[in-house]
Amino acid sequence: MLIDFFFTLRKYRVKTTVRELLDLLRAMQHHVAYADMEDFYYLARTVMVKDETQYDRFDRAFADYFDGVQAVDLFGKDIPEDWLRREIEKNLSDQERAAIEKLGGLDALMDTLKKRLEEQEKRHQGGNKWVGTGGTSPFGAYGDNPEGVRIGQHANRKFSAAKVWDKREFKNLSSDVELGTRNIKMALRKLRKFARTGASMELDVNQTISQTARKGGLLDIHMAPERHNAVKVLMFFDVGGSMDPFIRQIQELFSAVHSEFKHLEYFYFHNCVYEEVWKDNRRRDSERIPVWDIIHRFGPDYKVIFVGDATMGPYEITYPGGSVEHFNEESGATWLQRLLHHFGSAVWLNPQPKGYWPYYHSVSVIEELMQQRMYPMTLDGLAEAISRLSRPGL
Repeated sequence: MLIDFFFTLRKYRVKTTVRELLDLLRAMQHHVAYADMEDFYYLARTVMVKDETQYDRFDRAFADYFDGVQAVDLFGKDIPEDWLRREIEKNLSDQERAAIEKLGGLDALMDTLKKRLEEQEKRHQGGNKWVGTGGTSPFGAYGDNPEGVRIGQHANRKFSAAKVWDKREFKNLSSDVELGTRNIKMALRKLRKFARTGASMELDVNQTISQTARKGGLLDIHMAPERHNAVKVLMFFDVGGSMDPFIRQIQELFSAVHSEFKHLEYFYFHNCVYEEVWKDNRRRDSERIPVWDIIHRFGPDYKVIFVGDATMGPYEITYPGGSVEHFNEESGATWLQRLLHHFGSAVWLNPQPKGYWPYYHSVSVIEELMQQRMYPMTLDGLAEAISRLSRPGL
């Protein structure tokens, strides 16, 4: 039982083992999921997948095994959810259905779909050609056609689809995509890669109450490592200008870090770090903090993370007076090097896609100053950055 399902998962490179298969079989024997496909889906995913970045592959394997979907991301294109929004359903009479021409087999159907996806630019509803909803087109959802490709529709309606293209709920959960709302929990998991050695202990309230009750009221105190990571983190965020397109991404990263680390301090800068930074963007002109104060206040045991696109004029980094906002008596490179000298363990996260980096000389300048410790703000990039910060003496 489920042997073929297991091999289908392996075919789609889901990292699962026979141990997980046996656990799934045992769960099925205990009726954890029974006679319900949705319940089985969530049970199988919970048992068989240990890493959320594998959810996308699991979805494709699950669809392949149970629905016969052999290529979920057909032609490498995602269909916007808006194109498949359910507003009306099309129901034809037998005579009307018979009058609609079939496209002549699966190969012709898929070739036509590929052409439609190359040409289509917007949502369509009630039509007979484009990928849409509520029409007689062979491509889409909630329509009516004697032979087509069902895309993004929940469950069967007419049982006439020649192929099913399931909507992939976890398509953004991939280790090389930029951080977003769907995979921010993965960011948290990567951030937890910091060593928890040295974490202080705190009272485990639930365990203490449970064990005390079991012993008839005789107090039995239990301690556990505190939930927050004991590592100390300093973050410097570039704000304004070219960073505006990444605001949401940066907010999500900040939220993830803030919820995980008890010892977290953060500051803002613009383009490059100079002699002063600030804590409140609304008061950046009146309440600035000298970088020397940060160096004197925080010990070298702090891990430092710079977040910025490093996109600026190279002179903003390398020349005194290069700042676009004020006259800096010393170059940004000088201040960045002072921070790196004091805080030996530091990385730079760049939200700009890595493919763009070679087009900006300033990015290579910052990379050189950071000793190649610049990483893209993707899950893989974040994992590499955290791994680098975790090394002793780096």
